[in-house]
Amino acid sequence: MTEPSSPTSLTRVRRLPDRGRYDRGTIDAILDAGFVCHVGFAIDGQPFVTPTSYWREGDYVYFHGSAASRMLRAVGTRGARCCLTVTHADGLVLARAAFHHSINYRSVMLFGHAEPVKDDAAKRHALKAFVEHLFPGRWATLRPMTDAEVKGTSVLRLPIDEASAKVRTGGPKDDEADYALPIWAGVIPLAMVAEAPEPDPRLPPGVETPAHAREFRRAARRPAS
Repeated sequence: MTEPSSPTSLTRVRRLPDRGRYDRGTIDAILDAGFVCHVGFAIDGQPFVTPTSYWREGDYVYFHGSAASRMLRAVGTRGARCCLTVTHADGLVLARAAFHHSINYRSVMLFGHAEPVKDDAAKRHALKAFVEHLFPGRWATLRPMTDAEVKGTSVLRLPIDEASAKVRTGGPKDDEADYALPIWAGVIPLAMVAEAPEPDPRLPPGVETPAHAREFRRAARRPAS
């Protein structure tokens, strides 16, 4: 694992800089806790932000989509510089003044040039890593990908180099004089929780829910305050 480069003019946290984190341990943990990101880019001077799924493997964040995707063509083929962001909302912070209400969160921003994964074997490996990241053991149970499916899927990877994290934890931070007010203040914790799997009604008789679906848990782990 390599450490990201020193904070740049893009990655340095300027607003509340004490919340900035630049170490790979923090950045990787935030990335690994999720699977949906937003990719910002520009086409002919027009800004776009596209939500998509992602996964991390080593020193790269991978994301994929249809080979016909405008975003993937712009970022991967034209070499457009992009910004990839991931955010987890961990709690709603209720203060004694409206001005000091906030959100506990963990976020990561990555900047750079995403490169396409062109080799079919490397692309299959990357897609397998994505499935296994979410559902360990599932890949071996699936019908193998066809050549047409591989060709119709674009996979890009963005190096975790120019990156930073920003984290807020803890309770409300009110003006000192307001702490004596008889107003409830505190945190409403938030977490993403998986519910029970819902079988496809077209499943053949006798197909049981596998452990990787039945025992799926992806409640985001919140850091200690």
